[in-house]
Amino acid sequence: MQRLLLVMLFLIAAGTPALADTLRCGSKIVTTGMTQEEVLKYCGKPSAAEFEEHDVRAGARVVGKTQLHIWTYNRGSGQRAAVLEFDQDTLLSITFVSK
Repeated sequence: MQRLLLVMLFLIAAGTPALADTLRCGSKIVTTGMTQEEVLKYCGKPSAAEFEEHDVRAGARVVGKTQLHIWTYNRGSGQRAAVLEFDQDTLLSITFVSK
């Protein structure tokens, strides 16, 4: 039973993108919490950029809007692309995905 559970967990983990707290750009390290300006300074312009606007809710009421910026860095052959998500100007997450 434990072996089956371990195999199932492995298969689930293998199918999901890897999450990380850091990204290396040359000799610099990018971490969650950094600003877009800092990431641009360390990594340069992203390969692709998307922008989404989402409602901010308090219960069922919309109380404002927030901006989600999604930047993708293609890091070259043999390396997975890095997808960075910013809320407003703050880096929330770094995810590595297959191209």
